[in-house]
Amino acid sequence: MQIKLLVDGGSMKPGPALSQKLGPVGIPINLVITKVNDATKDFNGLKVPVELNVDTATREFDVKVFSPPVSELLKKELGIEKGSGAQKKIKVANASIEQIISLAKTKSQNLLSKDFKSAVKTIVGTCVSLGILIENKPAVEIEKEIDEGKYDKEINAMASVTSPDKKKDLDEYFAKIKKEQDKILQQEQAAKEASDAAKAAETPATATVTKPAEKTAAKK
Repeated sequence: MQIKLLVDGGSMKPGPALSQKLGPVGIPINLVITKVNDATKDFNGLKVPVELNVDTATREFDVKVFSPPVSELLKKELGIEKGSGAQKKIKVANASIEQIISLAKTKSQNLLSKDFKSAVKTIVGTCVSLGILIENKPAVEIEKEIDEGKYDKEINAMASVTSPDKKKDLDEYFAKIKKEQDKILQQEQAAKEASDAAKAAETPATATVTKPAEKTAAKK
């Protein structure tokens, strides 16, 4: 019997969802957690797909660990917590082509790609959805440049090391982009608040009429 889980690398914890999956099988949850955490400790801080192969007769099991999703690897590589909720407007990081190639090497065996160049493009495609720049450009532009052969030398050599000078230039460029983005977001927020205030001012206040209390005749 196979049980598929998505766990926090090296720090899986008990919970209702886990109990629901493991309870019917009859294997100790604490033992599963210990084995899974040991098997995924190298992926600390990442979401990791795990498969338990359980012998229902003996209740023995083994743990098979798969490579984390591309999005998780990108977030760890670039030091970001999450992707952009508005990919076309807000960018969250600036990667080098070497970093993309490095991740393609890590994931190539798990990707349904016809060749390594296609694997690199798969990583770039995830950058598009997360709002990640590559080489100071939107990831969609890098996809086109890969098709045009601009990065064939790096891809064929599987170059995966970014020089310190290049990394510095990429970081400085992104710092400028982020500053501009933050300024635009602040302006949009201020405009929204002004608009909300104007609408509130235009709405006439509903007058509350208090009906005078009836006089009670004094008893003789």
